[in-house]
Amino acid sequence: MDFAGVTVLCIGDVMLDRFIAGEVERISPEAPVPVIRVRESRSALGGAGNVASNIAALGGRAVLVGLVGSDAAAGALMAEIKAHPGINPALIETAHRPTITKTRFLAARQQVVRTDEESSLPLQETEEAALIAAIERAMPEARAVILSDYGKGVLSGAVIAAVMAAARAADIAVFVDPKSADFSRYRGAACITPNLRELAVAARLPVAEEAQVIAAARRVMAEVPGTAILATRSEKGMVLVEPSGAVHSVPAHAREVFDVSGAGDTVIATLALAHGAGFAPPQAMHIANAAAAVVVSKVGTATLTRDELARELDASEAGEAASRGTLPLAEAAALVARWKRQGLVVGFTNGCFDILHAGHVALLAEARGHCDRLVVALNTDDSVRRLKGAGRPVNPLAARAAVIAAIRHVDAVTSFAEDTPLEMIRALLPDRLFKGGDYRVETVVGADLVLGSGGKVVICASLPGHSTTGTLARIRA
Repeated sequence: MDFAGVTVLCIGDVMLDRFIAGEVERISPEAPVPVIRVRESRSALGGAGNVASNIAALGGRAVLVGLVGSDAAAGALMAEIKAHPGINPALIETAHRPTITKTRFLAARQQVVRTDEESSLPLQETEEAALIAAIERAMPEARAVILSDYGKGVLSGAVIAAVMAAARAADIAVFVDPKSADFSRYRGAACITPNLRELAVAARLPVAEEAQVIAAARRVMAEVPGTAILATRSEKGMVLVEPSGAVHSVPAHAREVFDVSGAGDTVIATLALAHGAGFAPPQAMHIANAAAAVVVSKVGTATLTRDELARELDASEAGEAASRGTLPLAEAAALVARWKRQGLVVGFTNGCFDILHAGHVALLAEARGHCDRLVVALNTDDSVRRLKGAGRPVNPLAARAAVIAAIRHVDAVTSFAEDTPLEMIRALLPDRLFKGGDYRVETVVGADLVLGSGGKVVICASLPGHSTTGTLARIRA
């Protein structure tokens, strides 16, 4: 996942996020409120600044346009920006409002209270003109534009119109994280990314079920022709409705959620970067979904690195590969090649796995302990019959694949029709080749290929008293 060279223009409400963490040990004698003994204090970029932070952390470059006040918080915000070499600030200093600052007090990894410093003053003409000038200067170097609307005043109607006009002239896609319930003000955007609450308010429709989300998206799309809607659904994943009418959805990754602060910033940052890197909208959604899974497992306004995103994508791809049943050889080879490029050790084992028993599970568990990813190749039904005789297999290939794929040690399942997996081993060329304890290295099919390429052959211990033949004999008895 390489986002180097992708510049994204981030426009919106820039904030300074402060986090003060400690322990609650007593209740104040002055009022019925907890007393926090402060242990740690830190700052981070928030709002549109957090979007830019995510872009920089993922290896892209962000040009950040917004307003800051003439105050100490602006200095602290600029210090945070300097800590992110991938962010180019194009901020407008104003005397009409303070730097937006949100201070969160945390105890036991939970927010206790939050204070906000901001102004509700409408955008002034001088501020608006300065913002538009900064946007027009920065537009030519961007591959994508993000409007990060937190409803704090920066994205006035005139500013949005100027962004859309400049982006249209440069043929650059605009992505919007909305705050307004009137999506028509974002007319001209390539994609709008509301959460469920925002979509429900904008569409005035329920969004509890996926079908309802799709219906709501199509209603608001009537107000913004040519714009895709990517609805983020928290623990239910995401739904993308494209202008063509095509619908794509992905489930959320199973992660322990500590804090959803800034998750929307991560989604739109990753989405725009992926677009700038040439990914199609459904692929970009898949990447953004993986990014969101990482940041919600962190406390506070968070970002993720390229390595964290790559690991999350790899883990999800492995799970999806296993859940799809038997992969064709070409797909399995492509998956193995990708794992190897990431520096992962790929293992391979094969067998009939007709009636799964404890010995099979022990073999797979031991094998997975010697590698980062494990591919299991199953004999097709005809191949099993040739090896085991009439009446076998008891379970057809699809059923055997479903059972094997459900085992947590297995990352991908494929199949072969020959009597041996030699050609498959030749195509995949795994780093580790595994067989059960009744084999010797010199009798393992494909051992010479794996050893010759610098890999290893591992003979796993057999679990006494467990075999498919024995199980069938007991059933017949």
